[in-house]
Amino acid sequence: MENKQIHLHHLLLHHHFGSSKNTLKSISLFSLVLCLFITTAATKSSAFNLSTLTFEQGYVPLFSDFNIQRSPDDKTVTLLLNRLSGSGIISADYYNYGFFSARIKLPADYTAGIVVAFYTSNVDTFEKNHDELDIEFLGNSNGKPWRFQTNCYGNGSVSRGREERYRFWFDPSKDAHQYSIYWSPKNIIFYVDEIPIREIVRHPAMGGDYPSKPMSLYATIWDASSWATNGGREKVDYKYEPFSSEFRDLVLEGCIVDPLEQISSTNCTDRVARLMAQRFAEISPEGRKSMKWFREKYMYYSYCYDNLRYSVPPPECVIVPSEKERFRDTGRLREKMRFGGSHNRRHNRGRGRSSRRRSRRSGSGKEAVAAAAAM
Repeated sequence: MENKQIHLHHLLLHHHFGSSKNTLKSISLFSLVLCLFITTAATKSSAFNLSTLTFEQGYVPLFSDFNIQRSPDDKTVTLLLNRLSGSGIISADYYNYGFFSARIKLPADYTAGIVVAFYTSNVDTFEKNHDELDIEFLGNSNGKPWRFQTNCYGNGSVSRGREERYRFWFDPSKDAHQYSIYWSPKNIIFYVDEIPIREIVRHPAMGGDYPSKPMSLYATIWDASSWATNGGREKVDYKYEPFSSEFRDLVLEGCIVDPLEQISSTNCTDRVARLMAQRFAEISPEGRKSMKWFREKYMYYSYCYDNLRYSVPPPECVIVPSEKERFRDTGRLREKMRFGGSHNRRHNRGRGRSSRRRSRRSGSGKEAVAAAAAM
């Protein structure tokens, strides 16, 4: 985008300002065209040019309202972590499949022990057999980069976690970047700035391990000192508080349902069909190339290559020779990375995570009634 703007700028300058005779008219025309270009670019800043929501249109607080800051236009939400608590928000409704996205900027400087999460789940309704799709950002000590992981649970299959871990190719604390989760009856795709980084294609042998019950969208920041950085050896240091994570360009696309009434998915047939016809629903040949580049260069753990954990890879795993040759039987890279970290993780999000509850909100879904997480 930046190169296109620079190119346009040079073209307009050369064409309109070549002579001084029509300078004033040229300046006006240049300003108008540049303004229209910038405005168009701004409206296309969300993932795949989808419409964005304000906080009020799609979300409610999950916990610790006092650590949730909303911008004057209600389009940006900042979640804070301090020694009192983390914080979180949740979509006001459940979705039976959908596309969920946000432009996120992570905390800077010393972030050891911190986890920022953007994920779908139904744990508050299906406590014993919940589904979940995760993007979790893992903080680090000074001078070491953020890392992130994706995961998938179906029907409470937390003992069969399907996590992968990655490095970034940019600094996620310097600028905001778009992170998206696409979930359909056919496949799941995780995106970073419209680059597909992982796809899970539904396999019949997965059975209930494939998420299929309605889920809400969550965004949280919390203290995960017990496992997030170097296997829990580096903790959150509250002398750097508050830690803030910014969420904007909020997208919630999908069929809204009431999970408690067990509405049949056939009521969402048309809506899901439209969802599956969108550009983000399938990975293009160019997208495949980008995904291959990312996974071969930035993925540093995959459960599919962890032969000690799974002697037989789970059925949805697609073994790619160019990926496999980079990993040991532990699923870790053969070459040591420049930062520490363990792929082992706790299956909850801190002591307060499993005790959070919501009640139904009359006419619009749910209302967060969870207490602050004990940090």
